This record gives sequence, structure tokens and C-alpha cells, in this order.
Amino acid sequence: MQKKHKKNLLDILKDERSAGYSGGIYHKTQIELTYNSNHMEGSQLTHEQTRYIFETNTIGVENKAINVDDIIETANHFRCIDMVIDNADIKLMESFIKELHLILKNGTSDSRKEWFNVGEYKKMPNEVGGMNTALPEEVEIKMQKLLVEYNDKKEKKLEDILEFHVRFERIHPFQDGNGRVGRLVMFKECLKYDIVPFIIEDDLKMFYYRGLTEWDNEKGFLTDTCLTAQDRYKAYLDYFRIEY
Repeated sequence: MQKKHKKNLLDILKDERSAGYSGGIYHKTQIELTYNSNHMEGSQLTHEQTRYIFETNTIGVENKAINVDDIIETANHFRCIDMVIDNADIKLMESFIKELHLILKNGTSDSRKEWFNVGEYKKMPNEVGGMNTALPEEVEIKMQKLLVEYNDKKEKKLEDILEFHVRFERIHPFQDGNGRVGRLVMFKECLKYDIVPFIIEDDLKMFYYRGLTEWDNEKGFLTDTCLTAQDRYKAYLDYFRIEY
């Protein structure tokens, strides 16, 4: 008798998405990851507004002006998560990372600026947290080197995924949206290697940034922050009775 395949988190996310199931781990992940990742980058939408957009494709506003880009990027981020789920098993490639950026920024005011280069690497130098990043002419070579070195590792552990994330953010390949794309890539790779994924929530934001900055000196800062976030996601899995 053939042994029955035990469904992992990726299987369940795919099943719930295709079934249009509401109120499960797919639904929870979409709202929590989108709200927290966008909020970290300055989105003014509330958690409730984010949930409302996901559930009803509408938004409720009372006596407050809302940046249209915040709404568009929220809707786009939901599509990015679907792309991550659909492509979780594939090898991480430049084309996938660029496609995530294209989907995230599609239809925003940035996408109407020629110099912004949506879905492609940056044309103008930028910095993050006061630190220099790779110059535009260096990005492609550095990204290719990063991906080759990462993909050469047969089995990926959490530390390998975090190492990739740190190096990706230091390259800062896109004009904007690097943090969100980078966190989506981490989520994808956790799903691929059956590592419990995680969502950096607002109260962990400063610890996360410190971890990125201090990685070369102390890997524990970022690792511990992500393990804390992972414990919170495990609590979701426990609630929905999903094994990990």
C-alpha cells in the first residue's frame, strides 16, 4: 500500500488558494505579510483596510486622504504572494526577482517615471539607512554572483536564506521596493526548503534593521529577530492545526 503524502505548508497554501477558502492560513498570510511589509516601507493603510482590500477588493475611508500608491501596492503585493506560492519550488533566478518587482510596482506613480525602471535594475545610485549600495553598473554582475553562490548550496538552511537577504539588501538592485521584494524572496525560499516562514512585524522592525546592519559582526541579531517572527508564524500554524 502506497504511503500517503503528508501535506506541508506549501501544499495547504496552494489548496486554500485554489479553493478560494477564506479564514485559513492562506488568508492570514496574505493579510499579515502584505500589511507588515508595506507598513515597514511607509504605507499608511491600516491593518483593517488591508484586510478589507483583500476580502472585498474595496476600501473604506473616513475623513482621511489616502495615497493611491498605497492601495495599488497593497493589491499588487497580494499578487506577489500568489506568485511566490505558485513558484516556490523553482530555482531562484534573476527573472523571478525582477517579475516580483514588476508586479509590486505596476500601475504606481513610480511606474510612470522613465528613470525608475520598474521590473528592471536601478538606473540611479541609491542608499539605504545612510549606507551606500551597489552602483547601477555593478548591480547585474553582483546579483548574478550572489545567485550563483546561493544556488550552488544544495540544501538551504535558515542562515543561508538570511545571508542571501543581507547581501541582496546591500546590493539594493531596484530603485525602490527592495525590502518588500527581499522579504518575499525569503518567504519563497522558506516554503521551498520546508522551513517555517516568518513575517517581520512592526515591533520587530528596528531589531530587523539592526540585524541587517550588524550581520558581518554579529549574525545573532538578525537570526534571533527572525526566529522570534518564526515563532509567531508557528503559533498561526498551531491554531490552524498545520504540522511543521
